[in-house]
Amino acid sequence: MNVAIDIANLVAIALFIYGLHELNSPATARRGNRLAMLGMAIALTGIVLHTQGVGWQAAIIGVAIGAAVGVFAALKVKMTAMPQMVALYNGAGGGAAALISTVQYPIATQAGSMDGVVAVSLVLSAIIGAISFSGSIVAFLKLQELMTGRPVTYPGQQIVNALVLLSIAGLAIWFVATLGTMPAWGFAALLAAALLLGILFVLPIGGADMPVVISLLNSFTGIAVAITGFEVDSTLLIICGALVGASGTILTVAMSRAMNRPLTNVLFGAFGAAAGSEPAGGGAGGPQQVRSTGADDVGVMLAYANKVIFVPGYGMAVAQAQHSVKALADQLEKRGVKVLYAIHPVAGRMPGHMNVLLAEANVPYNQLLDMDDVNTEFPTADVALVIGANDVTNPAARTVASSPIYGMPILDVDKAANVVVLKRSMRSGFAGIENPLYELPNCSMLFGDAKASVEALTAAVKAL
Repeated sequence: MNVAIDIANLVAIALFIYGLHELNSPATARRGNRLAMLGMAIALTGIVLHTQGVGWQAAIIGVAIGAAVGVFAALKVKMTAMPQMVALYNGAGGGAAALISTVQYPIATQAGSMDGVVAVSLVLSAIIGAISFSGSIVAFLKLQELMTGRPVTYPGQQIVNALVLLSIAGLAIWFVATLGTMPAWGFAALLAAALLLGILFVLPIGGADMPVVISLLNSFTGIAVAITGFEVDSTLLIICGALVGASGTILTVAMSRAMNRPLTNVLFGAFGAAAGSEPAGGGAGGPQQVRSTGADDVGVMLAYANKVIFVPGYGMAVAQAQHSVKALADQLEKRGVKVLYAIHPVAGRMPGHMNVLLAEANVPYNQLLDMDDVNTEFPTADVALVIGANDVTNPAARTVASSPIYGMPILDVDKAANVVVLKRSMRSGFAGIENPLYELPNCSMLFGDAKASVEALTAAVKAL
């Protein structure tokens, strides 16, 4: 039986690794997810068999509840709410690791099997898991707009964070030094302090940095799960957690580089705190001088263009306009217009947010170009159609040294012959700063709901 379980775990691990590899391309991502699902089914079967009749009922009940929640979420959660769901899933993984440590703590103590490795594993998985759990909940609340997406700061914040961190370190050292024989309230205090640190850790991070935060919390969860594997002697958990932790860390670093900001600045810089108080209007505190346009005029511009580049952003996600955008692109392609999509690494509220939405609308993968590839296309584009993207198109990142996004690579939409921006109003984006793009002579604004505006453009193109 043990040999069969070991083989099943090996097959599951291989499927996880290959499935992760398949996620490198949108064309193979669906197959990668299916392979990972098969691997998880095999792993869960192995876990049930491993109980050898002890507690298998609880294992099956847990699998059934988890599967039901997962299927319900997949069917009912809107694609626009995917970042929130990812944040919750991150939190669930971290919370599970912390709970396992909480359960294993009295078991190992009473059995007298607590040694240095188990003690360190228990305390680390409890701390990291609790931080991931509470931090992910705050990220969810920000993304769901149940609390402000702006950075939340207060006087002495860094001192408070430092004191909480020192308390965690002191309690952790106490736990390891006594091999878990410290009073139970000490471990409870350790968990409580870790939960508090997770909240304090995410509060000062603005909504514009949520993609980086989500990927970082994902890596935290993976690390916590991997460490938990040492507690319960599970190679499967160690390897799978390491995969998640490593991939999340790589993604976090890559996204920080895409923003041209060190990770420490993202986490501790309270990005947008000062800018968030700026008016949504002009560059010097006055109203921005913009040129408004209508759907019929933009329809003519699009219909007679040679190349059009769509620039999707969070506004497209909120309006659920991805299918309408695809319909407009189809009309343009019927007229011989070359259509491309410009994807910025941090557009939206989670890594790959725009790719997921456009894939749902069956946009061809070869039309989705990343920032480095598409920026060479803008100078030859007749129209750049910006759909709810703010900060990733802001030319202040190139020229305004005082701007919080200065130095961040952006999509060069201003280099297109014409720029049309679809927005509800002149309200600033999540970074809380104004966009001088809107005042450029080649830029015009089409105000209104993104989906309604795109549908009006499609009707205008059809009428020509």
